[in-house]
Amino acid sequence: MKKSISTMLAALMTATLYVPAGAAVSAQEADKLGTELTPLGAERGPNADGMIPAWTGGLPQKAVQGNAYADPYADDRPLFTITAANVDKHKDRLTPGQRELFKKYPGYKMHVYPSRRSAGFTETINAAAKENALKATLAEAGNGVLNAFITAPFPIPKSGLEALWNHILHYRGESVVRQTDESTVTAGGNFSVVKIIESFYLTYSRGDRSPASRNIAFYFTQNFLSPARHAGIITMVHEPINQVNEPRRAWIYSPGLRRVRKAPFIAYDSPSPSADGLRTMDQYDMYNGSPDRYDWELLGKKEIYVPYNSYKLYANIDNHKETLKPLHPNPDLLRYELHRVWVVEGKLKKGKDNIFGRRTFYIDEDSWHILVADQYDKRDALWRVSEAHTIVFYDRQSLWAVAETVLDLPSRRYVLEGHPRYDYKADLNEDMFSPAGLRTTGVR
Repeated sequence: MKKSISTMLAALMTATLYVPAGAAVSAQEADKLGTELTPLGAERGPNADGMIPAWTGGLPQKAVQGNAYADPYADDRPLFTITAANVDKHKDRLTPGQRELFKKYPGYKMHVYPSRRSAGFTETINAAAKENALKATLAEAGNGVLNAFITAPFPIPKSGLEALWNHILHYRGESVVRQTDESTVTAGGNFSVVKIIESFYLTYSRGDRSPASRNIAFYFTQNFLSPARHAGIITMVHEPINQVNEPRRAWIYSPGLRRVRKAPFIAYDSPSPSADGLRTMDQYDMYNGSPDRYDWELLGKKEIYVPYNSYKLYANIDNHKETLKPLHPNPDLLRYELHRVWVVEGKLKKGKDNIFGRRTFYIDEDSWHILVADQYDKRDALWRVSEAHTIVFYDRQSLWAVAETVLDLPSRRYVLEGHPRYDYKADLNEDMFSPAGLRTTGVR
């Protein structure tokens, strides 16, 4: 018996609901990876004026003792310094937020160094990027990713969501413990420091595609050491890839109560308890969590002066008096270079809530790490400017921030999250990231 037209249409519409919202690239396009493009999808060649050099593989891998990441570019000297007096000459290579810093803060300056394309990854990561290009798709209206592992799922992005997912899931390491000093600084230069130990078990980066781990990006804990009002608090997060289908799970251990409680507030624009209201949960790592509250648009590429190869800052990151200056971090410790970045803009969806009405991200083409973020309030006025100061951990061939700054323009305050210690050989496993494991850690 023939099916009715209405029955066939209903079946077709039902099937369409399960088709991933996005498609992998063709084999011909994927073959550009490692040839005319870098293995992670960046333009291999230099820019028109030669200020951005050709990519030649990034920093060579070499062994490191402890955290002694010596500056491979220590002999570089600034090409020029941007100040309020000459900012108009360079405005086309600055973000709106960066330009505002020169207007807002007298004496603000930006030392621009030779551009060094230091980001380079292992053959395993490069091979994963190509496999992702051929197989990865967006799902659930872009709120999830299917058939991807280890690194950027969309090395040849076709949309803002794909580029944003590349940041969310770019390779950071596999089992990492780091020290974090989160400092809030007043306009007058007074500051307080919260000391934290953070642990990451990065299931996605480990390439674990077992059914149990397929929707888990990483497991994470924050163990607060000081000051006394924070000491002993531990937060734990299980980070799903698709957070609409499976919301983020979070718990908090309170030493006063000596028990573990669920913490659904650790998400979106909830204020960070250790940043004095200057940072939201989704501003950590420049952006994290579900992208479902914004409409994302890929605005193309630009050449922008961005923080890069921040080894000098890393060497001084726990010298708080030297690093934390009034209004902004010490500019003489910061290194900026000209790099090509993907520009992704998010506008708050109607009916959705977040304190930021618009966010613009500038994403490194070589690593997929967001390097600069301009954040606007609901009246579309610039509110906060964030920067990620990264280095290549060249023994692990991983690029990650050694400091993140959030400068709050109306209050003239800022927060700097510095990471003076990284342990990429931490012995972690999933069992450590259970509520029972959190309870055991908390009562020690």
